[in-house]
Amino acid sequence: MITRRLILAGAAALAFTASASAEDWKAKYPELTFAVVPAENASGVTERWAPFVSYLSKELGVKVTLRIANDYAAVIEGQRAGNIHIASYGSASFARARLTGVKTDAFANDINADGSTGYYSVFFVKANSPYKSVDQLKGKNLGLVDPNSTSGNNVPRFELDKMGIADADSYFGKVVFTGSHENAILALAQGTVDVAANQWTSDDDSTLAQMLTKHMLKNADGSAMKKDDFRIIHKSAPIINGPYAYNSDLPEDAKAAIAKAFFDAPAKDKAAFDRLSDGQKKGFHPATTKDWDGTIELIKFVDALRKKKAS
Repeated sequence: MITRRLILAGAAALAFTASASAEDWKAKYPELTFAVVPAENASGVTERWAPFVSYLSKELGVKVTLRIANDYAAVIEGQRAGNIHIASYGSASFARARLTGVKTDAFANDINADGSTGYYSVFFVKANSPYKSVDQLKGKNLGLVDPNSTSGNNVPRFELDKMGIADADSYFGKVVFTGSHENAILALAQGTVDVAANQWTSDDDSTLAQMLTKHMLKNADGSAMKKDDFRIIHKSAPIINGPYAYNSDLPEDAKAAIAKAFFDAPAKDKAAFDRLSDGQKKGFHPATTKDWDGTIELIKFVDALRKKKAS
């Protein structure tokens, strides 16, 4: 006969097993490293991400350490080596990681203020320049971000190819990798380049908007630059927001706990969550690795362009 005592004992045993399982992964991983792909300078990354990382530590019950990567490749190689447990990727860098055999799985990406989960690659010029289209920029200087940047290199090259510009390096006078989205905008503002590729979701949600909010951009006379000092001359098709991904080899309990902490963040620590995007995101959207299959095809296309140029 099944008695109330047996039912209670069984429930207690299940609870104990679940608790023991949770403690098992925490004992194996007493510290998790969370790496962030650099979109701005190191101090800006720390200010933006430190409160969220503290929230993760509290929710997961283990120390979560923020690692500010030098570049996209460092995040890829860190996850390959197992030194990075959670990573914030751009779409192209995640696709590159998967293409090169990194055992990493996407579990979430950002939800924009309007509910969408995508953004754009754009070409910015200064508004006081004569340039209204890319075909007016032949022989001028182009600022890109990083070889593994989605909006700062791979999509721009794909867009240029659609315009009949298969070799950006011969079309422009100089093509330079600036190292971050902020640096590309700075190079444009300072006149080092004539056009800069960058990420853009809306007028209020972009690297440019964040830099203007922080008064990082100045005119030659020292006055603050404004949104109207820049002009978009080309915008790509929508790009899926880059993923948050964890190591495939992490215990399933750890993966579930990490994902839950992300999805709960807007309600449990709104201030930390809002700090990530200056309040321009609504939350985290559940995602799977297959969501970036299209980006992998884009990377293959760009790789083929590079090989064709080299041959």
